[in-house]
Amino acid sequence: MGVGLSTGDHPTDGAGGADTGDGDGDGTRAAVEAYLAALNAHDADAVAARVAEDFVNDHTSSMGHSRRGRAAYRAALTGFLADFGDLRYEPERVLVDGASAAVPYVMTFRMRSAGDRPVRIRGVFLFTVAGGLVTHRTDYWDSGEVRRQLA
Repeated sequence: MGVGLSTGDHPTDGAGGADTGDGDGDGTRAAVEAYLAALNAHDADAVAARVAEDFVNDHTSSMGHSRRGRAAYRAALTGFLADFGDLRYEPERVLVDGASAAVPYVMTFRMRSAGDRPVRIRGVFLFTVAGGLVTHRTDYWDSGEVRRQLA
């Protein structure tokens, strides 16, 4: 996979140079970090602007809802961000291999629809990036753990 660590212990693909998310990884890292920053800012328009028109959002959890297309994803973001109060993704690492990235994370939020109950879960995102935009995101997290914390 060619993953290494740069100064500051930020994982890199070790190839150097800049790209737009199609080559050596710098553009992939920048696109993923911009996407996560928009989520953490709770800005639905900024999140949608970081994904491709034909974006695929895959959820592996039974509580998650997969979406296809930027418009469908953007339409769902308003409700998601409203229900997941104080949403925060804290990446544990950003592992980049060309146009692909894996990001293990800790997600924290307050579930508004459950009386603002706090939730903390770990998960992993897999991203594909092209042209500086996220084209595919797969999200792995344990919906049973969420249910346990909300019970």
